[in-house]
Amino acid sequence: MIEIKVPSPGESITQVQIARWLVNDGDPVEKDQEIVEIDSDKATFPVASPDTGIIAITVAEGETVEVGAVIATITGGQAETSGQAETGGQADRRTGGQVVEARHASPQKADESTTEPPPDLHATPLARKIIEEKKIDTASLAATFPGRKIGRKELDAFIRIRKESKGAPIFTGERTITRKKLSTLRLKLAERLVAVKNETAMLTTFNEINMRKVLEIKERYSDRFKEKYGVGIGLMSFFTKAVTIALQEFPVINSMIDGEELVMPNYVDMGIAVSAPKGLVVPVIRNTESMSLADIEISIKEMATKARENRITIDDMKGGSFTISNGGVYGSLMSTPILNPPQSGILGMHKIMDRPIAVNGKVEIHPMMYIALSYDHRVIDGRESVSFLIRIKELIEEPARMLTSGEDLYQVLLDI
Repeated sequence: MIEIKVPSPGESITQVQIARWLVNDGDPVEKDQEIVEIDSDKATFPVASPDTGIIAITVAEGETVEVGAVIATITGGQAETSGQAETGGQADRRTGGQVVEARHASPQKADESTTEPPPDLHATPLARKIIEEKKIDTASLAATFPGRKIGRKELDAFIRIRKESKGAPIFTGERTITRKKLSTLRLKLAERLVAVKNETAMLTTFNEINMRKVLEIKERYSDRFKEKYGVGIGLMSFFTKAVTIALQEFPVINSMIDGEELVMPNYVDMGIAVSAPKGLVVPVIRNTESMSLADIEISIKEMATKARENRITIDDMKGGSFTISNGGVYGSLMSTPILNPPQSGILGMHKIMDRPIAVNGKVEIHPMMYIALSYDHRVIDGRESVSFLIRIKELIEEPARMLTSGEDLYQVLLDI
């Protein structure tokens, strides 16, 4: 018998919450299969089975447990990933009844079956088998992951999404309510947001940007960019590059208060706010001052994928000297983003809309975006905040001003 213990998500964390079991008590599980999601006050992470067997769950969903506590046990069962069956006694002899700490989930290898996947769905043989067993709607699955090869990881994420939607309130007209315990992550987020309001002198200033030239670059070079680097050109990478340049010119906005001292890093660690299934998370891209546009775009894509699949770790979110949040992807026209402590600034991007503006004494229609900088007025004065936003506006409206390795940005793109 193998005992599954809660792994430590970080040095300062002693308790976690069992967010959701991905398997039922008594189910057969495979080695490295995700079996449970655990909430800490900093992140949600999945835990994988350390071996193949039958799982016995000992801690219910929603319960708070200590790090290192036993939450389930696994006894010997049939293992199919290697094509061989093992009895419970054989599994016990192999492990010697040892105690195994649960691990963060890792990708699984596909089954070697040669059966064709469902029509119009690019899936691994193992995924095809699970789709058939669980009678998963392939049309919905394909729509959830367009253009992607479906493996065990995608199936687990799809099943989680379905379970979350099933737990939502159903509006029938009856005078009833639904109560749901807040996750540890959501409670910690609420605590931090209130603390920001109470402990900082937060102020927001706004400007607007003409996005025409950046959009023209995206349209003209995105396909060639993707052929060379494996990713398209996204707006977030342009803004990350522009903000990084502006932060080096206004380093006080890249600083933070620590007691009675002002800490000013000699680097830029950019936090990118991303919506995850459990709520907003802010993974950090480190040393963006030394990264090219392609490096930034690849890093953003990797972090966004990990967030959507609930694979963001504590280390991914540690630190950060500035944050960018893009509410425009949800249609937000204007907002006042809240600081991500202990940082002193956060930039909010918004929806691009065609609007009439004055150009050389004439009214023209251009794609415009409002941007907002929320900042801690204890550290940053109005002059720096306004000048910082104007510098970002200049760089985005004239992208050739963003230099990459000493070369003109347009020339870099032309060399693709």
